[in-house]
Amino acid sequence: MFCMFLILSLLQVALTSEGIISVDNGGIWGDWGDIEMCPTGTSARAFSLLVEPPVGGDDTALNGIKLYCAEPFSEVIKDAITSAKGPWGDWTKVYWCPAGELVSFSLKVEPPTDGDDTAANNIMFQCSDLKIFKGDGGTWGNFGTWSKICCSGICGIKTRVEKSQGKGDDTALNDVQLYCC
Repeated sequence: MFCMFLILSLLQVALTSEGIISVDNGGIWGDWGDIEMCPTGTSARAFSLLVEPPVGGDDTALNGIKLYCAEPFSEVIKDAITSAKGPWGDWTKVYWCPAGELVSFSLKVEPPTDGDDTAANNIMFQCSDLKIFKGDGGTWGNFGTWSKICCSGICGIKTRVEKSQGKGDDTALNDVQLYCC
């Protein structure tokens, strides 16, 4: 029923009931981490971000994304999944879907520059009740297009993260792929 409603109200957005959702503006640096999945019978109902605030030098901004897995209509966390993450920053507050689960996302990314690159800076998630939450990430770059919509909710995550470059320019989190239930 949810997907039928979305088809009627959001005709310009592609829907998917299985597989991987991604966006086309992810950063280019780093390696893909392991896929982490919610326990069976749960989906991602909330998220928080690992963010380094501006340091005035080698900034990284978004370092990690944590998805909180819960059963339908419950706020009892069964697991929290993250995939790869950078080493800098602190976890932000948790954003909960008021009803339902996370189904789509848009990533804010700074394109490559001639100076201090940050790559991914922030993320927005759409919930199955159409509520949209913007994370407390960095300020550089722009939000890209929205991913497809997981009709059955999001249940997994894989992130692309550049490891510490030592004295080089660090970017940390660059891209994300999410897995439909």
